[in-house]
Amino acid sequence: MRSIVLTFGLIILSCLILFEVAKFSLIKHTLPIELMVGIFAALFLVIGILIAGKRGPAPAREPDKEPASPSPVFGIDQQKIDALGISRREYEVLQEIALGLSNQEIAAKLFVTESTIKTHISSLLVKLDAKRRTDAVRIAKELKIIN
Repeated sequence: MRSIVLTFGLIILSCLILFEVAKFSLIKHTLPIELMVGIFAALFLVIGILIAGKRGPAPAREPDKEPASPSPVFGIDQQKIDALGISRREYEVLQEIALGLSNQEIAAKLFVTESTIKTHISSLLVKLDAKRRTDAVRIAKELKIIN
Protein backbone atom coordinates (compact mmCIF):
# COMPACT_ATOMS: atom_id res chain seq x y z
CA MET A 1 0.00 0.00 0.00
CA ARG A 2 2.86 2.36 0.81
CA SER A 3 4.41 1.86 -2.61
CA ILE A 4 1.12 2.80 -4.29
CA VAL A 5 0.79 5.96 -2.21
CA LEU A 6 4.43 6.81 -2.81
CA THR A 7 4.11 6.22 -6.57
CA PHE A 8 1.06 8.41 -6.91
CA GLY A 9 2.63 11.04 -4.67
CA LEU A 10 5.67 11.16 -6.96
CA ILE A 11 3.41 11.37 -10.02
CA ILE A 12 1.52 14.31 -8.54
CA LEU A 13 4.73 16.03 -7.44
CA SER A 14 6.31 15.66 -10.89
CA CYS A 15 3.13 16.95 -12.54
CA LEU A 16 3.08 20.00 -10.30
CA ILE A 17 6.72 20.73 -11.07
CA LEU A 18 6.09 20.34 -14.80
CA PHE A 19 3.03 22.59 -14.63
CA GLU A 20 5.05 25.28 -12.87
CA VAL A 21 7.90 24.99 -15.42
CA ALA A 22 5.33 25.15 -18.24
CA LYS A 23 3.63 28.19 -16.72
CA PHE A 24 6.96 29.96 -16.27
CA SER A 25 8.15 29.15 -19.77
CA LEU A 26 4.85 30.30 -21.30
CA ILE A 27 5.07 33.61 -19.47
CA LYS A 28 8.74 34.17 -20.34
CA HIS A 29 8.51 32.53 -23.81
CA THR A 30 11.62 30.45 -23.18
CA LEU A 31 10.36 27.03 -24.37
CA PRO A 32 8.15 26.26 -27.36
CA ILE A 33 4.77 24.66 -26.52
CA GLU A 34 5.64 21.54 -28.54
CA LEU A 35 8.66 20.91 -26.35
CA MET A 36 6.55 21.16 -23.18
CA VAL A 37 3.98 18.72 -24.57
CA GLY A 38 6.82 16.35 -25.47
CA ILE A 39 8.23 16.56 -21.94
CA PHE A 40 4.80 15.77 -20.45
CA ALA A 41 4.37 12.82 -22.83
CA ALA A 42 7.82 11.44 -22.04
CA LEU A 43 7.23 11.77 -18.31
CA PHE A 44 3.97 9.86 -18.43
CA LEU A 45 5.51 7.22 -20.69
CA VAL A 46 8.34 6.64 -18.20
CA ILE A 47 5.91 6.53 -15.26
CA GLY A 48 3.69 4.04 -17.10
CA ILE A 49 6.63 1.80 -17.91
CA LEU A 50 7.83 1.91 -14.29
CA ILE A 51 4.39 1.04 -12.92
CA ALA A 52 3.91 -1.77 -15.44
CA GLY A 53 7.38 -3.13 -14.64
CA LYS A 54 6.58 -3.34 -10.93
CA ARG A 55 3.40 -5.28 -11.53
CA GLY A 56 4.87 -7.70 -14.02
CA PRO A 57 3.03 -9.27 -16.93
CA ALA A 58 -0.59 -10.25 -16.53
CA PRO A 59 -1.13 -14.01 -16.18
CA ALA A 60 -2.23 -15.56 -19.45
CA ARG A 61 -5.53 -17.42 -19.56
CA GLU A 62 -5.77 -20.61 -21.50
CA PRO A 63 -8.62 -20.17 -24.01
CA ASP A 64 -9.41 -23.91 -24.20
CA LYS A 65 -10.25 -24.27 -20.53
CA GLU A 66 -13.69 -23.51 -19.16
CA PRO A 67 -13.55 -20.93 -16.36
CA ALA A 68 -13.89 -22.45 -12.92
CA SER A 69 -17.26 -22.24 -11.22
CA PRO A 70 -17.52 -19.52 -8.57
CA SER A 71 -17.68 -22.02 -5.73
CA PRO A 72 -17.47 -25.79 -5.94
CA VAL A 73 -20.65 -27.23 -4.47
CA PHE A 74 -21.12 -30.91 -3.79
CA GLY A 75 -24.41 -32.69 -4.35
CA ILE A 76 -25.39 -30.53 -7.31
CA ASP A 77 -26.72 -32.38 -10.36
CA GLN A 78 -24.83 -30.67 -13.19
CA GLN A 79 -26.49 -32.92 -15.78
CA LYS A 80 -29.94 -31.60 -14.82
CA ILE A 81 -28.67 -28.05 -15.11
CA ASP A 82 -27.40 -28.82 -18.60
CA ALA A 83 -30.59 -30.70 -19.52
CA LEU A 84 -32.72 -27.73 -18.47
CA GLY A 85 -30.55 -25.44 -20.59
CA ILE A 86 -29.68 -23.14 -17.68
CA SER A 87 -26.69 -20.98 -18.57
CA ARG A 88 -23.87 -20.30 -16.16
CA ARG A 89 -25.05 -16.73 -15.59
CA GLU A 90 -28.65 -17.83 -15.05
CA TYR A 91 -27.39 -20.34 -12.51
CA GLU A 92 -25.51 -17.58 -10.69
CA VAL A 93 -28.72 -15.53 -10.60
CA LEU A 94 -30.65 -18.55 -9.30
CA GLN A 95 -28.12 -18.98 -6.48
CA GLU A 96 -28.49 -15.32 -5.51
CA ILE A 97 -32.29 -15.60 -5.57
CA ALA A 98 -32.00 -18.56 -3.22
CA LEU A 99 -30.03 -16.33 -0.86
CA GLY A 100 -32.98 -13.93 -0.81
CA LEU A 101 -31.37 -11.03 -2.68
CA SER A 102 -33.46 -8.50 -4.59
CA ASN A 103 -33.00 -7.84 -8.31
CA GLN A 104 -31.12 -4.64 -7.52
CA GLU A 105 -28.77 -6.41 -5.09
CA ILE A 106 -28.12 -9.23 -7.59
CA ALA A 107 -27.41 -6.70 -10.35
CA ALA A 108 -24.91 -4.87 -8.16
CA LYS A 109 -23.22 -8.10 -7.09
CA LEU A 110 -22.90 -9.46 -10.65
CA PHE A 111 -22.06 -6.06 -12.21
CA VAL A 112 -24.97 -6.04 -14.67
CA THR A 113 -28.11 -3.95 -15.05
CA GLU A 114 -31.32 -4.71 -13.23
CA SER A 115 -33.09 -5.34 -16.55
CA THR A 116 -30.51 -8.01 -17.36
CA ILE A 117 -31.31 -9.71 -14.06
CA LYS A 118 -35.03 -9.53 -14.86
CA THR A 119 -34.34 -11.18 -18.22
CA HIS A 120 -32.36 -13.99 -16.57
CA ILE A 121 -35.10 -14.51 -13.98
CA SER A 122 -37.76 -14.62 -16.67
CA SER A 123 -35.74 -17.23 -18.55
CA LEU A 124 -35.25 -19.24 -15.35
CA LEU A 125 -38.98 -19.20 -14.62
CA VAL A 126 -39.68 -20.61 -18.08
CA LYS A 127 -36.96 -23.26 -17.85
CA LEU A 128 -38.02 -24.37 -14.37
CA ASP A 129 -41.74 -24.05 -15.17
CA ALA A 130 -42.24 -21.77 -12.17
CA LYS A 131 -44.63 -18.86 -11.66
CA ARG A 132 -42.56 -16.83 -9.22
CA ARG A 133 -39.08 -16.63 -7.76
CA THR A 134 -39.95 -18.66 -4.67
CA ASP A 135 -41.33 -21.44 -6.87
CA ALA A 136 -38.13 -21.42 -8.91
CA VAL A 137 -36.02 -21.86 -5.77
CA ARG A 138 -38.28 -24.63 -4.46
CA ILE A 139 -38.19 -26.48 -7.79
CA ALA A 140 -34.41 -26.04 -8.06
CA LYS A 141 -33.96 -27.53 -4.60
CA GLU A 142 -36.24 -30.45 -5.46
CA LEU A 143 -34.21 -31.07 -8.62
CA LYS A 144 -31.03 -30.83 -6.51
CA ILE A 145 -29.50 -28.15 -8.68
CA ILE A 146 -29.03 -25.79 -5.72
CA ASN A 147 -28.51 -26.42 -2.01
